[in-house]
Amino acid sequence: MLTQDRNKLVTETGPGTPTGELFRRYWIPFLLSDEVAEKDGPPVRVKLLSERLIAFRDSDGRLGLIEEFCAHRRVSLWFGRNEESGIRCPYHGWKFDVDGNCLEIPSEPPESRFCEEVGLQSYPCVERGGIIWTYMGPPEDQPSPPAFEWTTVPADQRFHSKRLEECNYLQALEGGIDSSHVAFLHSGELRSDPLHHGSKGSDYHLADLTPKFEVVESPGGLNIGVRRNAGDENYYWRVTPWIMPWYTIVPPYGDNPLHGHAWVPIDDENCFAWTFSYHPSRPLNELELGVMRDGGSLHVQLMPGTFRPVMNKDNDYMIDREAQKARKSFSGVKGIAMQDASLQESMGPVSDRSRENLVMTDKAIFMARRQLHDAALNLDKGETPPGLDEASQAVRSASFELSREIPFNEAPGDPMKVKKGVAHTSI
Repeated sequence: MLTQDRNKLVTETGPGTPTGELFRRYWIPFLLSDEVAEKDGPPVRVKLLSERLIAFRDSDGRLGLIEEFCAHRRVSLWFGRNEESGIRCPYHGWKFDVDGNCLEIPSEPPESRFCEEVGLQSYPCVERGGIIWTYMGPPEDQPSPPAFEWTTVPADQRFHSKRLEECNYLQALEGGIDSSHVAFLHSGELRSDPLHHGSKGSDYHLADLTPKFEVVESPGGLNIGVRRNAGDENYYWRVTPWIMPWYTIVPPYGDNPLHGHAWVPIDDENCFAWTFSYHPSRPLNELELGVMRDGGSLHVQLMPGTFRPVMNKDNDYMIDREAQKARKSFSGVKGIAMQDASLQESMGPVSDRSRENLVMTDKAIFMARRQLHDAALNLDKGETPPGLDEASQAVRSASFELSREIPFNEAPGDPMKVKKGVAHTSI
């Protein structure tokens, strides 16, 4: 469990908080490229780490992320007009560029230099793999651009989505590093989901409901190995990397795509759950793309014009009690992603971890919390946070059988290393 004080430290991410300052040292995914594809197109509201911002693409295609409110009378620039390399406030016509510089104040005389004295907070952006990322920390500490494998594969080998999750980022993230729940909560989908077919892994999952966890620290966070019996001589291993501060990569089933996740704080009570689906060595096929576009597998159906799932807390996630009673679904909620989200949101906006009781299968959760806590406090001591470099990010998950005498982190062939154009290791 976590004390109230430690829980507060690792869950609060606004400006000036220890964990908020830690998270501002990373490149943060915040928009799909399609959300702001048009030059001089409408601005997009963004809320990250409790800061209200506006994103837009200017006449030259440059991306801007600036504070939402005009420097004059604090009008929301979401109502502004994106024109001629800047966004113009509709109230009095003040105009700002992608760097937050004030370009024009129409009411000021020509000789006035007041424009040079006002401006808005802005954050740099990069576009990688169909995703727009921002860095909100000190300019002198800006790391290299993101190097996750899903940002480097060709466009026809990836499919990304995001959804609103109505709880603190940490309880959503902790679901991503807890493999022991899969054989219960997702047992129906292990048989029925099209992107789980063609793998012995599903059989091993369902046959062994008492997995053993081995967790090894990595340069970027943790490698979480979960073993199940695979006959008398081997173990079936599923290895999930957790990469600071909020990334996991789901171990694969057969030749099906890999899936990465990120849980990015909007504020302390909401986050965006990203799903990055990709195949390292081939284009996604029509079956896979069809499942993903229809909100299947680890993706969800969204309410039109929003990123809120169709199944949400207001309609009790459309729970099917008859399916649950008939054991067709362990929880009665349809779909892997919404099964996770429904239970994570059921804990409340911020879980009271002082009242929980952790067991052996929660080892990865305990270690991840400790790493987040320590990294936040060590930032003030001048220590560089883990997970910022390419070596930490360019890794894969893997699933494989291995002799019982060999530790998973000594598996031959280095199955978690990214090998460009080479398929992932999976059974």
